[in-house]
Amino acid sequence: MSAPDLVLVNARVRDPGPTGATAVAVRDGRITALGDDAEARDWAGTGTETVDLAGATLTPGLTDAHSHPVLGLEMSTGTDLSGVTDLDGLRAALRTAERRDGWVLGFGLDHNVFGGRPLHHDLIDDVLDGAPAHLRLYDAHSVLVSGAALAAAGIDGPRAFAQHSEIVCDAGGRPTGHLVEYAAMDLMAPVLPARSYAERRDRLVGLLTAMAATGLASAHVMDLRGHDVPGLLTALEEEGDLPLRLRLAPWCMPGASAEELDGFVRLQERAGRLWRIGGVKFFMDGTVEGGTAWLEHADCHGRGTDAFWPDPAAYSAAVRHLHRAGVGTVTHAIGDAAVRHVLDTVESLGAGGPRHRIEHIETVPGDQLGRFAALGVVASMQPPHSAYTRADHTDEWSRRLGGERAARAWRCRDLRDAGAYLALGSDWPVASYDARQVLATARSPRGAASARHGLTGLMALEGMTTHAAVAAGEEAVAGRVAPGFRADLTAFAVDPVEAPADEVAEAPVRLTVAGGRITHRQV
Repeated sequence: MSAPDLVLVNARVRDPGPTGATAVAVRDGRITALGDDAEARDWAGTGTETVDLAGATLTPGLTDAHSHPVLGLEMSTGTDLSGVTDLDGLRAALRTAERRDGWVLGFGLDHNVFGGRPLHHDLIDDVLDGAPAHLRLYDAHSVLVSGAALAAAGIDGPRAFAQHSEIVCDAGGRPTGHLVEYAAMDLMAPVLPARSYAERRDRLVGLLTAMAATGLASAHVMDLRGHDVPGLLTALEEEGDLPLRLRLAPWCMPGASAEELDGFVRLQERAGRLWRIGGVKFFMDGTVEGGTAWLEHADCHGRGTDAFWPDPAAYSAAVRHLHRAGVGTVTHAIGDAAVRHVLDTVESLGAGGPRHRIEHIETVPGDQLGRFAALGVVASMQPPHSAYTRADHTDEWSRRLGGERAARAWRCRDLRDAGAYLALGSDWPVASYDARQVLATARSPRGAASARHGLTGLMALEGMTTHAAVAAGEEAVAGRVAPGFRADLTAFAVDPVEAPADEVAEAPVRLTVAGGRITHRQV
């Protein structure tokens, strides 16, 4: 064979199961050979870089199967409120919060902070000295804005939207400052402080570099929102290489016309060296905490019986349109009614065609588990989400659902045991992007998620490698350490399958490779 660009030696190679190999050769972004260290000496040429991994475990490059690295930079702007635990703590944080162009911006705010109180700008206005404030709740589907912010955006009462979205108002029709779902939240966009191209570029490169340092070689990006994202990525690749391989799915919202759907089909042609448009993202519901998850039966506040698409049949028709064009879909479905409708839609498509997937699946009854494998639908889940719940079910998520539904939270293991492909991700910025935390939490669930739903070490690794590749329809070229496959690789100081979950969570990442290029090195 031609001399490789890169040779990795002195490794324990997993594919993701054991291979017995200790060396891997890479050329032109592809794996060309596996073997032992003695064979590797014969592979190298004058231009080959050889890296001694000092006994590290080399796995397929980890993929975050659900992330928002571009939109997430906007969503994580300002003061990090994720450490706030009660209303007094929130008020104290806002008193001293940094201001940007006169605004107080915050993110990561936990619903549990309000202790069951309805969200209202009166709870925060007096500590802001008249400044407009925009605080994102951790679920990324709702915000709390101050009275001054409502005035700046001209929001003075309820409005009707084409999708399930709400300006929450009091009994007198006055906005409380709680804006639920994207159509309502987007009303704030014209008045929020803007970031320059240079700032967006630098923050994105810094974020992707930090992600690579946790072992991520690629990410499935669940949005295409923001100012000309393809243009931004193209410009970055003109300046250098992306630290991560990115696969982006644009959003299809209720009311999309046939012409718009055809536009999504054409978008699939857009690509760069390490990024491409792949699939289309839908929402079938919102979140449990926001009262917008679509449930078979209402939550404890009488909410949750409406789909994100006011006409669910229109959602099914849009999926069918894209399916016929060969485009796979990605659907956000948290509640049991939402999951059921997406599965019903896929079942109506018949056999063959592109693969479809469902994101989140936070509560699902047992009679739906087997349908994922039967229909070839990938379950895409984010184990770190369970950290926002409590084992005693006193959190907002559990209280809204009630004991029976809260008891079937994040059924990762049940889905795997039922034969489903299970792709794992973080949903950054909702949870940490650290891939090691995803692996560890998948094995040792937190909060309301029962320990019996924990995965084995191999299952967790598969969720971020082979099963993630299946979710993208790329199982023939990605997710394995094998000749002909992409040279996306991750090297751990410990074996991520055999080491205890808490050790994996803190394990040094010795090397990350994306497209044959080293993006992180600690050897």
